[in-house]
Amino acid sequence: MKKILYYLRIARIAAHLAYGMLICMALFPYLSKQARQHRIQRWSLKLLKLFRVRVNLDLAEVSAHSLIVSNHTSWLDIFVLNSLAPCRFVAKSDIRSWPLLGWLAAQTGTIFIARGKNRDVHRVHQYLVDQLQAGERIAFFPEGTTAMQGQVLPFHANLFEAAIQAAVPVQPFVIRYLNAECEPHHAVDFIGEMTFAESAVKILQAGEVVVHLLSLDAISTENTHRRELAAAARFAVAAALNVELDMQGELKQG
Repeated sequence: MKKILYYLRIARIAAHLAYGMLICMALFPYLSKQARQHRIQRWSLKLLKLFRVRVNLDLAEVSAHSLIVSNHTSWLDIFVLNSLAPCRFVAKSDIRSWPLLGWLAAQTGTIFIARGKNRDVHRVHQYLVDQLQAGERIAFFPEGTTAMQGQVLPFHANLFEAAIQAAVPVQPFVIRYLNAECEPHHAVDFIGEMTFAESAVKILQAGEVVVHLLSLDAISTENTHRRELAAAARFAVAAALNVELDMQGELKQG
């Protein structure tokens, strides 16, 4: 019986992914920005539900016009943030090649960046400034990769410059995945050489996940430097997670 339910959940997830592709192809070209965001929010909540991930919000006042940053544990993080308020994410270019999810990410406005290529970083930086000034909600994960829960990796500082030039605050979020015992739910950790398929199976075979999404105080970008912003955001996130930072965790430029 358990095996039947497991395969039924896989079938429902596959159907939901197909439904998302259909929405992007057939409806998105004709919908307003607000209507697209509403669809993304509903679709993200449904996807999390299919993976038995329950979202618990702990929100202070969230700036409507800001650069959003967060710790990064899993590919689920994108959908957790989108379940609150759809964002345009900055992501590594290799995510574009992911089956289905890469295509969906592109259709929902993800901004892909080829790390290590200065010309591409400059292009994306200017685009982010323009989009932030136009009122778009932009989000990225400054660690640049996923980390096991209980860690906060060094923050890349470069993209924080876009918030300074656009004169918008930085809004940090904290994402925590817990099990029934209120301990870190390590089934969601997406680290090392793990593939998306391996991660999805691991989550499906685990128990229910409760994800806590916490908003922290927005950080002003007035009269500051990107490295100071990155440091302030990292220490705020680490403090909320009760993670002690060592002296080796210096900020990264790129």
